[in-house]
Amino acid sequence: MSNKASKSNSENVNNLKHDDMIYDAIIIGAGIAGLTAAFELAKKNKQVLLLDAQDESKVGGLARSAFGGMALVGTPEQKRNGITDNAEIALKDWHAFARFNEDDVYPKQWAKLYIKQSRQDVYHYVKNLGVKFLPAVNWVERGLYGNGNSVPRYHIIWGTSLELVNKMLAAIAPFKDKNIHFNFNCKISNLLTSNQSVIGCQDENNKQYFASNTIVASGGFTGNLAKVQEHWPKHFAPAPRKMLNGTHPSCDGAMHDEVCNIGGNVTHLDKMWNYAAGIPHPKATFEHQGLSLIPCKSALWLDTTGKRIGPEPMITGFDTNELCRRMSEQKQGYAWQVLNWKIASKEFAVSGAEHNQMIRDKKFFTMLKETLLGNHRLVKQMRNDSDHFIVANSVHELTNKMNNLTDNSAINEQVLQATLDDYDAILARPSSQWNDDQIRRIEHARKWAADKLRTCKPHPIQDEKHGPLIAIKVALISRKSLGGIQTNLNSQVLDNNAQPIKGLYAIGEASGFGGGGSNGEKSLEGTFLAGCLLTAQQAAKNINNNATNTAKQEEK
Repeated sequence: MSNKASKSNSENVNNLKHDDMIYDAIIIGAGIAGLTAAFELAKKNKQVLLLDAQDESKVGGLARSAFGGMALVGTPEQKRNGITDNAEIALKDWHAFARFNEDDVYPKQWAKLYIKQSRQDVYHYVKNLGVKFLPAVNWVERGLYGNGNSVPRYHIIWGTSLELVNKMLAAIAPFKDKNIHFNFNCKISNLLTSNQSVIGCQDENNKQYFASNTIVASGGFTGNLAKVQEHWPKHFAPAPRKMLNGTHPSCDGAMHDEVCNIGGNVTHLDKMWNYAAGIPHPKATFEHQGLSLIPCKSALWLDTTGKRIGPEPMITGFDTNELCRRMSEQKQGYAWQVLNWKIASKEFAVSGAEHNQMIRDKKFFTMLKETLLGNHRLVKQMRNDSDHFIVANSVHELTNKMNNLTDNSAINEQVLQATLDDYDAILARPSSQWNDDQIRRIEHARKWAADKLRTCKPHPIQDEKHGPLIAIKVALISRKSLGGIQTNLNSQVLDNNAQPIKGLYAIGEASGFGGGGSNGEKSLEGTFLAGCLLTAQQAAKNINNNATNTAKQEEK
């Protein structure tokens, strides 16, 4: 790094002063992707400036509050669970879900790299930081017809992703102020260019920062609900007028727009990973903040009148994107999940670290107790905190409480009663006579040990010994943007002619987790946190290699 800057003829830079620092790299965003890139650069003695729009308490970004699942291939945990998995199987699954088109050259490359490198550059990488995984491997996103994860590969970090953030901060600590420099509460508004190269950035207060390399690690755009609605998938029903924010308003897509302004290519913004079952956060800290529920497999999804949504029943764990598509068809913008206390205590969960304290705080025996005996603590908490989580002792009482939460009292008690009676009548028969797709999928899920622990044995919802009844009013909630800034395998930002823009990189969710959309249309789930690590490492490798090659040339 130099303390002096050469004269620049940039149309964007105003009189670069002699006391301005030129860093080896500026990283816009101190989330897990930004922290990883900084760490990898600092290890090679690079000088790095990390700029983040939020205060220091939010360092680590969304990883501070995320659950911490990772899709990994060929791990010891899989082997111990009797799972045969390899790159060939995983890549086939990935492509089946992604539905890439012929033009998706870079997304395909990143998908292949992820599958090939996930064990070395994600699994072993975080293990070397001191991160551990729970022994069970979960089976998520199986696909409606077996076209998703053909085997379990969802690994859960012991301590949630907050543990990864803390381990990364511990690894960074020796480099802080020596090689890695932080500037918080710093919102970047512009990228600075000179001679068709990016040479830094400028914040909202017009302060300019200069570097040989600039890395965009600012996250996605799904915290900007207007932008989510603007890019809503065309094959879905129109975007709901009211939607919950499951991200943060700081994830506004402003850097996507700025990259476009300087000639960078941004792709697949209509590809998103939202969730179908959100409720308003009982203790919201920003407008429209929601909680993303993990919908109970054994709950019935009902429309606004109390009829079961069908003909194919909705059920979690198979195709999240399809659940969102079908939720978008609910004209009133919401639906109901109806279940009982037994199901809720066994299956109900809220995504993220906040409501998974036993995993987050690494209380193994309490976690085990709640898994085996039921998480009554969480169910009671939601009953007390959320008016969208309704508990009642009868269908009549449940109907009244559900209607009190709507504008038009659309739930008809007779319709709701008939819906529950029809479903319960099936379960009252011998299991050999059960004929219902939801029950078949529940039984399939229970054949995998990790899922059996969290999935009820099918039983009538109105069974009094498993009551009281519960209804949850759910709506679509934003989460991840699968598209983003297009990059090559070095995480270099590409222009509209697929040429790298000198000095500019994009990593993490800002890059669509690689290539402007490495997941394609759907994620196998668990590809986000891992994708942040992988894209960050690729950027750092390229910057470090370029510096090494330059030094060798200078020696000659």
